[in-house]
Amino acid sequence: MDVDPTTWLARAGDGTEPGAPAVPPIVAASYFISQGVPDAASFHYARNSQPTWQPLEEALGGLEDASATVFASGQAATLALILALTEDRPRLLMPTDGYYNARQLARMLEPRGIEPAFIDLQDTGQVERVLAGGPAVLWVESPTNPLLRVFDLAELAGIARGHGAPMVVDNTAATAVLQRPLDLGAIACLCSLTKAASGHSDLILGAVTTRDRSLHDRLAQWRTVAGGIAGPFESWLALRGLRTLPLRIARQSETALRLAGWLARHPRVMTVHYPGLEGPARALAERQMRGGFGPLLSFELDGDAAAADAVVAASRIIRPATSFGGVGSTWERRGRWSSETVTESLIRVSAGIESPDDLIADLDRALATRR
Repeated sequence: MDVDPTTWLARAGDGTEPGAPAVPPIVAASYFISQGVPDAASFHYARNSQPTWQPLEEALGGLEDASATVFASGQAATLALILALTEDRPRLLMPTDGYYNARQLARMLEPRGIEPAFIDLQDTGQVERVLAGGPAVLWVESPTNPLLRVFDLAELAGIARGHGAPMVVDNTAATAVLQRPLDLGAIACLCSLTKAASGHSDLILGAVTTRDRSLHDRLAQWRTVAGGIAGPFESWLALRGLRTLPLRIARQSETALRLAGWLARHPRVMTVHYPGLEGPARALAERQMRGGFGPLLSFELDGDAAAADAVVAASRIIRPATSFGGVGSTWERRGRWSSETVTESLIRVSAGIESPDDLIADLDRALATRR
């Protein structure tokens, strides 16, 4: 990509021939007319390849000068990536506070030979020591969900490289518009397209980008054989959502920063987690992110779970729901999920594209609620 991301995403995947449709079409066929020895470049069965995937993968790959593989969900992408990278490296190092379903998946794979280890990635000495224990994969998430911790990706990549360990980065919270981990040494970048990338909360998809051709081929093979394929309708919707990603995430990042600053001054709020706030994390985030810090923030209330639930329920604009990154603002008490490892009063907020003034007024009303 030699143009601005806004320009790239506005046009990626478009046809250029006379008579081509202005919008890439949805192709819903499960099979295609073919005979003879199958050609990898042609279509024959939709579990192997599908025309509606191509413009989406072109758009995603172009953002990072890489190849993209789309999957049925972020978790399907996570599974394929873990299986592809641990073929000869059974140990999987993951952050203690990253996306809990990724950690849960790693634990479920333990009986099948995967050896997960959950460590604090800000403790680079610990990372070094654990990596020295044998072949491993380093799995990083930055910013993390839901604590928005930021890790030094270039430093971690250097440590991993010194031990022959490939580094993966879950880039869901930032997306490739705000952060390009492949430039900082990651072998692969994971993104849940369900969230900010598609942005309209109307699909579930995932994707992996990589510049390693061998890894790309293995991921495509896992997708085909295991069947975690993207549907054509979801792929078409995801491409449509990507068109406006730079505009949306810029607005959402500005709003999230404003909300975080307002919450940090509120008497009922003990702690706000957002990399854009002044502090050590901001300098690091500014080095490896561009154009904003993302739509996701979280804060800890001065109360128990019931108090936090009452605040969430009192909102008129911000909807109580899980997931994040959509055009509509959402929030939830994360501790309502039994597998989440956060304080009981932590509330995660996803800033949408509504008026920041309206969102602050809504927060003010909700925080005035007492159980």
